[in-house]
Amino acid sequence: MTMTDAPTATSVIGQRLLRKEDPVLLTGEAVFANDMKVPGALHMAVLRSPYASATIVSIDTSAAAAMPGVRAVYTGADLAEQWAAPMPCAWAVTEDMLNPPHHPIAIDAVHYVGDGVAVVLADSDAIAHDAIEAIDVEYDSREPIIDLDDALSDRVLVHPDLGTNSSYTWNLLIEETDGAVQKAFDEAAYTVSERYVQQRLIPMAMEPRAVVSIPQPFGGDLTLYTSTQIPHVLKVMIAVTLGVPEHQLRVIAPAVGGGFGSKLDVYAEELLCVALSRKHGVPVRWNETRSENTVATIQGRGQIQHMELAADADGKLTAMRVRLTADMGAYMQLITPGIPLLGAFLYAGVYDLPKAYDFSCTGVFTNLTPTDAYRGAGRPEATYAIERAMDALAAVVGLDPLEFRRRNFIRKEQFPYEACTGLTYDSGDHDAAATIAADMIDYAGVRARQAEQNVDGATKRLGLGVSTYFEMCGLAPSRVLASLNYSAGGWEAATVRILPTSKVQVVTGTSPHGQGHETSWSMIVADKLGIDPADVDVLHSDTTIAPLGMDTYGSRSLPVGGVAVGMACDKVIDKAKQIAAHQMEANVDDLEFTGGVFRVAGSPDKEMPLAAIAFEAFTAHNLPDGLEPNLEAQVTYDPPNFSWPFGTHMCLVEVDIETGAIEVLQYVAVDDCGNQVNPMIVEGQVHGGVVQGLAQALFEGADHDADGNLRTSTLADYLVPAASDVPSITTGRSVTPSPTNPLGVKGVGEAGTIGAAPAVMNAIVDALSGLGVHDVSMPASPNTVWNAIHAAQSTTSPNGGPQ
Repeated sequence: MTMTDAPTATSVIGQRLLRKEDPVLLTGEAVFANDMKVPGALHMAVLRSPYASATIVSIDTSAAAAMPGVRAVYTGADLAEQWAAPMPCAWAVTEDMLNPPHHPIAIDAVHYVGDGVAVVLADSDAIAHDAIEAIDVEYDSREPIIDLDDALSDRVLVHPDLGTNSSYTWNLLIEETDGAVQKAFDEAAYTVSERYVQQRLIPMAMEPRAVVSIPQPFGGDLTLYTSTQIPHVLKVMIAVTLGVPEHQLRVIAPAVGGGFGSKLDVYAEELLCVALSRKHGVPVRWNETRSENTVATIQGRGQIQHMELAADADGKLTAMRVRLTADMGAYMQLITPGIPLLGAFLYAGVYDLPKAYDFSCTGVFTNLTPTDAYRGAGRPEATYAIERAMDALAAVVGLDPLEFRRRNFIRKEQFPYEACTGLTYDSGDHDAAATIAADMIDYAGVRARQAEQNVDGATKRLGLGVSTYFEMCGLAPSRVLASLNYSAGGWEAATVRILPTSKVQVVTGTSPHGQGHETSWSMIVADKLGIDPADVDVLHSDTTIAPLGMDTYGSRSLPVGGVAVGMACDKVIDKAKQIAAHQMEANVDDLEFTGGVFRVAGSPDKEMPLAAIAFEAFTAHNLPDGLEPNLEAQVTYDPPNFSWPFGTHMCLVEVDIETGAIEVLQYVAVDDCGNQVNPMIVEGQVHGGVVQGLAQALFEGADHDADGNLRTSTLADYLVPAASDVPSITTGRSVTPSPTNPLGVKGVGEAGTIGAAPAVMNAIVDALSGLGVHDVSMPASPNTVWNAIHAAQSTTSPNGGPQ
């Protein structure tokens, strides 16, 4: 069920148009990287380490090399000269950050289960995988470090040559006066100190990764097809890592079956395919198996969070202290160290906190798969910590969780709001979103039902959880990224071209993989130019067709890329207006443009449609002096601020205290992403995000044994929720347009994930608080919940009171 506003009759933007992308997906016509037919291609397979920490003593490849159909076998030492630089990390968050060299194939030692140690090229995928089984590797295994606290102690080192497991410590201390944080805690009427664990998650995109590298027969040019979110960034990084001239590389992301941040990376297999296809002069391809995917593709989250909040006697927040230990895994991938920083500015949430904010994060190496961006990337972790801690503090203060939040919300009239973290929030109305959500779930009615149901002797208890959030998205402006030592910019490029027959081509630097850019960009153009969205063709995900771009991640596509498209339309209209004025012998300032037609103000008989102007621009027979032919404009847009979507999610659960089973009875998501281009796409993004947040709360977790082996390496063990596990999700919205871009839009791709996990976990703890349960760890499996209940009961006396 969805609550939405009816679209206006005069605007394309705001209508619930069906996605242009879906027919090829539904009919099986979409071509994914592994679908490609490439005659003469060699198939690559990678031998991966079974040890989390070991020295490579020797590798015997002779048996594998002798197998029929095997064309080559390489070790890390064999390929060492192929690399102009180690694999890239684009975010050195501090000047003294430790970043051990990471090569596509290990040379001397392995540091996690799944680390590549040898590679085979063969005539078929089956032969290649058979051959890697014939490679004999002698390892000298060492004790691995799996636990974050253990790693922080430096008892055993992941990389002995570094002398420590701590890669960096990054601090953000903002105080009105020196010592303001400690003073606020010393004078606080109420304080809480909480510890939360963000378990590791496996992104589990529907399509595992796949790569096809095709060298040209002469000249050195090469085309790489890969299941990636970042073709433009990848192109640059391949050039840097392999020393290949960038102009000789073309990177194409074909149909991509989901990413969720896991394909926002530069992977060893992409570099290997490029290097080996150049070396052999033939195409090389690789397709990831599902079991490989669980260890060779990055994992998400992995944090220990220590939260301290202080409040005065009126229940107003006065200070916050955050200490994070973040699991980097064995190596730094593309933006691994920066993920916690994306959340660093959001631990204060949607609350009016004085400048008494103390944040510190230490990035720590472990002998596990590297971590990196996973849907939300630092923002879900921050929201989880503050929203769980707000419930804990509300209990101490003695206020209802929603009332306690309302007491601390940043008020609508305070925007634009200079936050305690140093950033400026552009707009918001948190009380409005919370009110809508409370009405939708019948907040007062649920509290009354709880009072009746959650009594002594009841075996099923109701819980109501609240989660409010701010999201910092867009990953821009570039100057702010520079201040955080991020290597790239936050701009985006777009070109709008009106063809002679009045059809429109849009070239965008974003690279969609399920977000609906073809539909949304078409709607923006149609609304601007007064044409049918069906007459707009959106070209993307190919670095030759769209040479400029910063790609898709961080909910940036619409507030950066979509805005660039709209601005390019404005430039096209300005040029077309000059042609129309010239041909109608009118003053440019007297022309009005509506519905795809230029009209002279006060002269209704004088008009010229855009279609006619497009053809006139093409023929160039009668253009104003000095004006170039054709109607085309290119814009590179660097936003002045992040975009700040927000919302309130509420979850109603029923917990069976005899079994620990949880049933989600109702889920409400009210999200404010500014003006909505296509509400149906927005709802789809929210639904998908909520499911991933629910999954972290209730089902998913990458579980490793003491030796670093992943115990959840298949979908039989790693519990991705099925459709039958997902409750009905009711969506609502408030609309607070962004004042920092001309479309008034904000991102929404990660909102559901950010709001969901704390809403669910707060609901579970709310249901069990009457039994003395104050925290439940994620994922909240029946066994975990049952153990939490019985642990609480063991600390109470036989008559139910505290011991």
